[in-house]
Amino acid sequence: MNLRDKLNAISKPKITVTPVEAPPVKQYTDCWHGRAHYPMRDFPFALDVRRETVMLMQGEEMPDGFDPMRILYLDTETTGLGGGAGTVAFEVGLGWLEEDGFHVHQLLMRDYPEEKFLLEEIVRTADRFDVICTFNGKTFDLPLLRNRFIMNRIRTACLDKPHIDLLHIARRVWKLRLRRCNLTNLEEALLGVPRVDDLPGALVPERFFSYLKTGDFRLFDDVLEHNAQDIASLCTLLAHMCRMYEHPEQLRFDEDVYSMGVALDRFRHTEEARRCYRLAGGEMHAQGQERLAASYRRCGEKEEAAQVWLGMIARREGGVTPYVEMAKYYEHQRKDIPAALEMVRRAIALVSEPSLFDETSVQEARNALQYRYDRLRRKQGRSKE
Repeated sequence: MNLRDKLNAISKPKITVTPVEAPPVKQYTDCWHGRAHYPMRDFPFALDVRRETVMLMQGEEMPDGFDPMRILYLDTETTGLGGGAGTVAFEVGLGWLEEDGFHVHQLLMRDYPEEKFLLEEIVRTADRFDVICTFNGKTFDLPLLRNRFIMNRIRTACLDKPHIDLLHIARRVWKLRLRRCNLTNLEEALLGVPRVDDLPGALVPERFFSYLKTGDFRLFDDVLEHNAQDIASLCTLLAHMCRMYEHPEQLRFDEDVYSMGVALDRFRHTEEARRCYRLAGGEMHAQGQERLAASYRRCGEKEEAAQVWLGMIARREGGVTPYVEMAKYYEHQRKDIPAALEMVRRAIALVSEPSLFDETSVQEARNALQYRYDRLRRKQGRSKE
């Protein structure tokens, strides 16, 4: 050792390193479980939900032996609102009916390693039921859960059940009047139950990430309350929707009755749709009658359709449409060209009233009617030769 090395050795203090034991690895053995029970009196008509009515609303087959107590109501709270590979359902609410009331079982992962236990509990619960009911679950909740099952190497068969998605049913019937058919709006507008001090859904992901930083479980209080109310509302809303489909005459708003008819027509429930069209009144009466006549015509019931068009003409409903339809009826069904010409002539007179139409519509309607009138005149002339 040379002189420099000796001097360096003297100037540097000696450091003694004391071995420190590594902290124990945290063991994850389960997720958090929460349970709630609601009395049956809070869920009127929930046990009266019928397979036939659900199929009217949903337009899809439901299992034989359909039982309201074998419907699993499901809602998720997630780490993101847009889905995607990184989004996780950190809390899942499950609800079902029993004879003593409505039961809610909430599952929450307090850290990512607990996700597997949460998903396994969903499998055990879902296997006991025949149908799943959600709000926007077809688009969001179930695809998200399927992805997480696959990521955790868990089979997704428990989700392969008939699915009632209340959002799509609600949009078909109530969008015309309510515009926005989120769950909160529906609760207030249909059930008369406004939410008070409810946690906005956009803030839910923030609560999870704040909990990971602080460990303060109280951050989840609002999340769990929000989720429990969502689950309970699914059951109440399904029963309410079924009752409205069974008794459309009880609907307060004509827009709802008319929209229900359109939804039933879409799924080829013809007689039920016609019932709604007949019930639609007020500002929706003309549109309901037009749909009713179109239903008759589509099914080959031309005489019934003609009676509806004539009724519209007598009430001056529907603009020129019923005149044109009656002109077609007289021309093609009755072979009565003079009667068809008379209908077109009356339509031309109606479209000449500028207060009923804007300028573009006036010109387009007048041109189409004049073309039809001229064609019928030529046809009448040939028949006389």
